[in-house]
Amino acid sequence: MSSFDTILKFEKMLAEYTGAPYAIMTDCCTHAVELCLRYEKTASCKFTAHTYLSVPMTMQKLGIRYAYLDEGWVGEYLIHNTRIWDSARLLTPYMYRRGFFQCLSFGIGKPLSIGRGGAILLDNKDEYQDLLAMRYDGRDLTISPWEQQKVFKVGYHYRPTIEEAGAGLIMLSNYSYAEPKYHQYPDLRNITIMEN
Repeated sequence: MSSFDTILKFEKMLAEYTGAPYAIMTDCCTHAVELCLRYEKTASCKFTAHTYLSVPMTMQKLGIRYAYLDEGWVGEYLIHNTRIWDSARLLTPYMYRRGFFQCLSFGIGKPLSIGRGGAILLDNKDEYQDLLAMRYDGRDLTISPWEQQKVFKVGYHYRPTIEEAGAGLIMLSNYSYAEPKYHQYPDLRNITIMEN
């Protein structure tokens, strides 16, 4: 089985478990969020001030205007003015919300703790194909070897490894759902992000 086949198999299992028509595995949740923000061409948004530092860092990197909300959450929260949910601390059966992008994390301490990796859950076939290509250097995965492809849209090297997908297959096969718990993040309104 090729690395791409292993990743596809995990994505299919994840989609079935969450009730999403499609799932795209990435190398981390932050990059899953980034791909969705890029795809949506988000110019401005609001989100909870109590989240992981990589979220505002990504906004800074992409030049997105953002504001913090005093909003509590358990398992996931909406990035307002987008269709993107940061679902980094949630993995439940049939959790998928139609019409949205839901970004998962498989990092340490997350529900499916592979150690690294993330995913995007979605339901639109065209968006799936576009985001899949973005995740994998702009490649059309029906063309092999890749050198035969002559036209590429801008893509990003955010593909997971075969080891992460393989671990995901094993862990999801044995996964026991647990209610998400509140996780205390610091209030990001108390920090300053400086440009280099």
